[in-house]
Amino acid sequence: MSRPQHRAIARAPRPTAIPPIEHDPDIVISFLSDAAHVPGGTAEGVVFPATADEVAAVVAAATHVLPVGAQSSLTGGATPRGDLVLSTRRLSHIAEPVERTVRVGAGVPLSELHRFLAARGLYYPPAPTFDGAFVGGTIATNAAGAATFKYGVTRQWVNAATVVLADGSILDLTRGEVRASDEGLFEIETIGRGRVQVPTPTYEVPAHLPKLSAGYFAARDLDLLDLFIGSEGTLGVIAEATLRITRRPLRCVLLVACESEGQAVALSAALAGSGLEVAAIEYMDARSLQLLGEDAYTRAGIARPSSDGALLLVQVETETGLDRALASLDAVLRKNRVTTDPVIALPDDERTASRLFELREAIPAAVNARVGDAQARVHPGIQKTAGDFIVPVASMGHALALYRGAFERRGLDYAIWGHISDGNLHPNLLPRSLEDVENGRDALREMARGVIELRGAPVAEHGVGRNPLKQKFLRDLYGDEGVEQMRAVKRALDPEGKFAAGVLFPAAPTS
Repeated sequence: MSRPQHRAIARAPRPTAIPPIEHDPDIVISFLSDAAHVPGGTAEGVVFPATADEVAAVVAAATHVLPVGAQSSLTGGATPRGDLVLSTRRLSHIAEPVERTVRVGAGVPLSELHRFLAARGLYYPPAPTFDGAFVGGTIATNAAGAATFKYGVTRQWVNAATVVLADGSILDLTRGEVRASDEGLFEIETIGRGRVQVPTPTYEVPAHLPKLSAGYFAARDLDLLDLFIGSEGTLGVIAEATLRITRRPLRCVLLVACESEGQAVALSAALAGSGLEVAAIEYMDARSLQLLGEDAYTRAGIARPSSDGALLLVQVETETGLDRALASLDAVLRKNRVTTDPVIALPDDERTASRLFELREAIPAAVNARVGDAQARVHPGIQKTAGDFIVPVASMGHALALYRGAFERRGLDYAIWGHISDGNLHPNLLPRSLEDVENGRDALREMARGVIELRGAPVAEHGVGRNPLKQKFLRDLYGDEGVEQMRAVKRALDPEGKFAAGVLFPAAPTS
């Protein structure tokens, strides 16, 4: 087989009219912030293209474009700063699966994709826990979620993508067809700019960590497709993609009540090493659980845990031998002195499983609501202040002590939850004042330094966005030279800074 080419040839879009740009204040205002509650969003307008050709027409004519999906960004990445907002919600087509792949538009919500595939006995594993996210957004951030422990991150499940470049050229990329040259370059034949040379970054991405969404991907013999995956909309607009899918597994979901944080950490390690087909283990600390109303526990069929208790949400898959898997689970729970019977959703009990997942998702929703309320009642400058850290799983106990200590030494209220099976937890500030936000940022800086010392990374799955603190973390991870290499990629593909200016790194000053 011949070596992949390092040259890609873009195509011109079919002539098409630019969709109307919405200036209706009621529409525009709904696009001025994302889940990070970053204040000060402004937009030139909002446009809703329905095809890749319409996307290309919009991009070619615009000065500054911010592609957005479900606006579920937790980094301010979907909060416009005077951009024309390009909403992908009308890019919503799903084709019939072919040979364990499915072609989908960037605006397809994960919940809709899951339902479509489930009706055909199929499954898309690397989705984040928030199933309202759009496919395009998850690709743009190389999203990961609970099942990363077994299935890996989004990058590993993207076979192809259609990407619109800054001049309106359209790239149809298929994995394995275009790789960097021996000199570390791509050549792209564009419609408006001719041949463009794109340098590849040379920094080392921490390969020992199961998930990372921190700037542009780098690897020897880099695939051009992978340069766009995780680029957070700064290099082009992902209009559609071909995703790998697999057969839908038999899955049990368990909600396990633990008496303490220590028991939860030990049980997670025991489950992960038990030989069971564990797909995910989610951790919810005591303060997270206090944020929920009694109805959340009633729906999940579990009593409210004690003031020191924690919950684990465990997904175990099995193709055969369900009774054997349940017996093994019971043995692990007894060995780790779990005294309360777990709530179990068997493979055919999707209703109970949904209620257990709802309990987990109610925690970030409650935190986001609290941040929004403080922003409205106390000070408009209050915004979401949270970590997205990952450490080797063996360091999980040390990491939790680090997170708690950093908050508590500053007298801050907080909650911690996340994907304990991957070592990826989210320490979240519960702000009571604007001063709390600044102290919380200082706590996160302390955590980030400690995470790097533990051979982890301070940006795991939510990306960097326009969050100044996470942009600092990106620089801490790769250094000034690494960020400059990212800027060189950006300059090559988007020399005028048209896409998502200020995302990943501060926008270059204009002359």
